[in-house]
Amino acid sequence: MPVLKIDAAFCAIAQCEPGKKKTDYYSNTQTGFGLECRPSGKKTYFQRYMVDGKLKQKAIAAYGEITFDQARKAGQRLRSEAVLGGDPSAKQAKRIAIPLYRELAHQHLTHAASYQRSYDSTRRIIHNHVLPRWGKLRLDEIKQQDVTAWLMAKRQSGLAPATVEKIRIMFSRSFELARQWQLFDGNPVKYVPRVKFNNARERYLTSDEANALKLACECSANPQLKHIVGLLLLTGARKSELLKAKWSEIDIDKRTWTLNMTKNGRGRHVPLSQAAMDIIGQLPRYPDCPWLLPNPQTLLPFTDIKRSFMEARKLAGLDDVHIHDLRHSYASALVNAGINLYQIGSLLGHQNVASTQRYAHVDSSTLMAAAEAGAAKLNVNW
Repeated sequence: MPVLKIDAAFCAIAQCEPGKKKTDYYSNTQTGFGLECRPSGKKTYFQRYMVDGKLKQKAIAAYGEITFDQARKAGQRLRSEAVLGGDPSAKQAKRIAIPLYRELAHQHLTHAASYQRSYDSTRRIIHNHVLPRWGKLRLDEIKQQDVTAWLMAKRQSGLAPATVEKIRIMFSRSFELARQWQLFDGNPVKYVPRVKFNNARERYLTSDEANALKLACECSANPQLKHIVGLLLLTGARKSELLKAKWSEIDIDKRTWTLNMTKNGRGRHVPLSQAAMDIIGQLPRYPDCPWLLPNPQTLLPFTDIKRSFMEARKLAGLDDVHIHDLRHSYASALVNAGINLYQIGSLLGHQNVASTQRYAHVDSSTLMAAAEAGAAKLNVNW
């Protein structure tokens, strides 16, 4: 165990003694500080110190990664920490025990897959947005100010405010799960300011627009598009509900569609108007195929109809119409037909009236009729 004056010049020429697996050179001016040399030529700065009467050693850095003075000062800090009652090795071990975000993300996704009906959305957000930026960092290395700047950059890149908010919520959920599982007690996303935005859409199809969309869908290369769009408009169903509908859920005699599980985790019965029944009566039936509106080529449910719908809306001159606007339009038609919000909420599968109120759009002609009815009832010649 050679003890000698160790400086930058000595470290540059130091080598492992012939025939040994390693040689440790110790400083004669700084207790416990030294340089480990291997036959391969690798050299590492280290510091020894005492904790509770036990001798411990911690590697500082490989020779060449930092300067000699930096290594010496780092060794002094380690020894000072030990003298003051700390344990640098235990501190490092505790830090290493904190998982990388990619490890937490894997557990988050496994947990979500066990119960979430919208798991695909969770998976896309974590894989496409969160993991590329934070996957290689340990949880304690992720800071609130960095998350704030990252989300701001997401907004500035053109992502919709609602999408950025979903990313923020999903990222925060990861840390909440880490706390529940006692992996890490902290959440750098929790106090990141939430940007307020209005995500409500006020787009409703008129009768003429609905007919134009119908004609465009009939021209689609997807032979099921006209049926899917028609039933979405005439039932107010969610796209995912309809694409996964089965013939066994349709009662032709009672004119009802029974959904056993919906977005809010409940089942419901959807009454089918005669117009909706007419569409169902036109649907092709395929042997041994349980799906109401399968892809004719695979006989499995469509995963999406985005491309064919976008082509149809463009042909109809309705570029601003989204698929979910069909649900808005159905609700709007109900309101303008005088149906109350409670009944509309039941038809749409809402759990409370507050969810239904965003669909409670009343056009100007309906409001005018209501104003005239009120004036007539007062019957006052002012």
